[in-house]
Amino acid sequence: MPQRCYRYFCLCCSSFLKGFPFDCRRGKAQCNAWTLVELLFVIAILGILGAIAVPVWTDYVDKARNTSAMADIRTIESEIVKFHAERGRPPDTLAEAGLPTRLDPWGSPYEYLRIAGLPKHDVQTKWRKDRFLVPLNSDFDLYSKGKDKKSKLPLTAQDSHDDIIRANSGAFVGLASDY
Repeated sequence: MPQRCYRYFCLCCSSFLKGFPFDCRRGKAQCNAWTLVELLFVIAILGILGAIAVPVWTDYVDKARNTSAMADIRTIESEIVKFHAERGRPPDTLAEAGLPTRLDPWGSPYEYLRIAGLPKHDVQTKWRKDRFLVPLNSDFDLYSKGKDKKSKLPLTAQDSHDDIIRANSGAFVGLASDY
């Protein structure tokens, strides 16, 4: 019984594969493997598909991480605003607001700088600045260093282009390169 099923399967497959470009039958003799050219052709097709799929996949992962960081920044921002409403001042650190070890999607801690209520000369050298070298926020700075885990104070620096920032006192949250 199993031998008959196998023969039926082979007959069905051979009729199905008659028009297939990798038909293994050569004249009267039947071979049991594909030729080297056929294998190289298949490998080339798989390589082309892989070359297309890998960049698309990495872009998708990057966008997902950026979106996650933006959502985290909005959540942290709401906790800071809640702290400010309860105590009448923004927290000095994220730990004081109840967010001690919050990490971004790339494994780095979120950066926070209190601005409101402090003397200008204390925070002036630590402010994040836009392309016109104007401070991004008037209450507090909150950002992720992004994929490269590097950052500089002005957004025009190459190390800051992939940062996820909060700007205009919370009106903008997104990539520094989009601001």
